[in-house]
Amino acid sequence: MKNSPETYQIDNLDRAILQTLMQDARRPYSEIAKQQQVSPATVHVRVEKMRNAGIIAGTALTVNAKRLGYDVCCFIGITLRHAGDYPRAIAKLEALEEVIEAYYTTGPYNVFIKIMTPSIDDLQHVLIHRIQAIDEVQSTETLISLQQPIQRSIQP
Repeated sequence: MKNSPETYQIDNLDRAILQTLMQDARRPYSEIAKQQQVSPATVHVRVEKMRNAGIIAGTALTVNAKRLGYDVCCFIGITLRHAGDYPRAIAKLEALEEVIEAYYTTGPYNVFIKIMTPSIDDLQHVLIHRIQAIDEVQSTETLISLQQPIQRSIQP
């Protein structure tokens, strides 16, 4: 039976394991165990319990977008024509490879997205011909990111 997040409470050992894996998801359990003075089996069991509880939701590879030629990062606030347009708009935005994050929000926008493109020209094309061309989109506001000075995950 899987633990739910409500039934599994993390302790200091779980926090230490999470912090170590967040820094390097490929770190062997044996190294973590030695560092925490427990057995590798204990680390394995703890990780599996946190997976089953939904605390650990997979492992990810971090890709440097700039090294792949994606030099422009921007955020676009989208106002939809009607509230009921949300599911169709999200489906169409999801089909655009440049859209890397999307949020359903309160405030002046219905949807807030993050996109990456190789250049300003590419951004202009995506914005005009792909995002603003979506029937459900009433208007957009674009904010170009100049720098990302902080990037981190939530600490356990």
